[in-house]
Amino acid sequence: MGSPPYGFLRKNIRFFKFFMVLFLSCFCYKTNLCSKLPPASQSSLNLETPAGFLSLEKLHIDGYFSFVDVDFAASDFGNMSHKLPLAILYPQSVLDISTTIKLIFGLGTYTELTVAARGHGHSLHGQAQASRGVVINMESLREPEMKVYTGKPPYVDVSGGELWINVLNETLKYGLAPKSWTDYLHLTIGGTLSNAGISGQAFRHGPQINNVYQLEVVTGKGDIVTCSEKHHADLFYAVLGGLGQFGIITRARIALEPAPQLVKVIRALYPNFSSFAKDEEELISLKDAFDYIEGFALVNRTDLLKDTSFNPDELLQASQSSYDGRTLYRLEVAAYFNADDRDATDEKINSLLPGLNYIPSTLDISEVSYLEFLERVHDSETQLRKQGLWEVPHPWLCLLIPKSKIHIFTEEVFGNILESNNNGPILIYPVNKFKWIKNTSLVTPDEDEIYLVSLLPSAVPSLAETDGLNRILAQNKRILEFCETAQLGVKQYLGRHSSQPDWQAHFGNGWEVFKTRKLTYDPLAILAPGHGIFQKGIPIY
Repeated sequence: MGSPPYGFLRKNIRFFKFFMVLFLSCFCYKTNLCSKLPPASQSSLNLETPAGFLSLEKLHIDGYFSFVDVDFAASDFGNMSHKLPLAILYPQSVLDISTTIKLIFGLGTYTELTVAARGHGHSLHGQAQASRGVVINMESLREPEMKVYTGKPPYVDVSGGELWINVLNETLKYGLAPKSWTDYLHLTIGGTLSNAGISGQAFRHGPQINNVYQLEVVTGKGDIVTCSEKHHADLFYAVLGGLGQFGIITRARIALEPAPQLVKVIRALYPNFSSFAKDEEELISLKDAFDYIEGFALVNRTDLLKDTSFNPDELLQASQSSYDGRTLYRLEVAAYFNADDRDATDEKINSLLPGLNYIPSTLDISEVSYLEFLERVHDSETQLRKQGLWEVPHPWLCLLIPKSKIHIFTEEVFGNILESNNNGPILIYPVNKFKWIKNTSLVTPDEDEIYLVSLLPSAVPSLAETDGLNRILAQNKRILEFCETAQLGVKQYLGRHSSQPDWQAHFGNGWEVFKTRKLTYDPLAILAPGHGIFQKGIPIY
């Protein structure tokens, strides 16, 4: 017989393409091509369905895939990116995740399917989304019981999909707690360890990635690897702060320490940045001062004083000699202690306060339980939810700034660019990096002491559009442009760059290491597509 007429092939090329993809997908993974598909699957099939769809449908796992009700995975806390996945995996075991990734890896370039791990959905720019890919609901991986080891050193073994607040509640039963925290505890273990986990304890213990003994990771090839500083160390360091690019954290062994019972919280206002920064930098250098140190900028928002116990008239009168009338700074420090140590703690605080340069009339000291202190942000969330102000866009901008450049930054940004706090706090505080692990994927400025500056606005719709999303985004862009023009050496934290050249600039001298690790552990760029660092189908070079 002769070859089929060219016209016939041209008219039916789409059918042949679809049939070959279907055949390869089913053949490679022993799916049953003759099985009768459920109605939902039949209605999902069309010529635009990605290759591998049927393989996912027929995959034998302990959990399950959902191909409907996937809308929630197309949004996150940032509420600015909305990319609909093809399916959501609800794993019941680590093997479910491994099996899924192995399938997609085995299909190679026959499919555009990618995989994103989603924790509690608190990413800002769609980092946990996978357009027409698979989103893994990591919270489905939680286990009934955590394993708390009370020996020396103490630690807790916990699922990567577990929330930090649940870890705290469990370890407190043993009088223990993790060493380092984020300000908000309703985040997953895997989510914060994939970034860093920086908060007011970082000057003493480093970020959360500095306090991990061991990880279980599923790589972009589907391999399940247990890694630590001594075993598979390169993968261990790569995953910590690695933005999910090299593997999905399915289990972590977190360092613990004795948990305090109580916390003394000290707050005070400063009239200018110089005196505020001097005190913050001095406090983090002391060996035995406070356990938590953060600061806040109040830009052109004197109405915020009404929410405190301070008398605004008294405050302005006491500070008029040095207050510029625009920006105030608030120091917030905490001392952890047990009930038996109250007198010694008070004595320590009383010895430290006279050396600080705050406005005396603004000093406020309170006492709360350790749990209350760590849950302070969640309490604010509860109030915002009641007002319908939680699920709005959050165009946050988090920056790591060299100490040598922080005065230049504050003078321009707080003095000229920002008009207000834009319905959200502005955090500003220093951390020293001398205890930080240097081999992780986290990118920071080169100096040993840096500042974290986080602008945390909520874009609340209003007629005046004074706090509108576009306006805040334009303001953020202006800040970043200033940082680049002034060559401040700033690095974004929790951000998303728009192109691979921008990512290369972000990683700087570390780009080659980052790229080599990607080639080693996720060569097809299957994992974490939402960051936009690598794209499946485009060679990594």
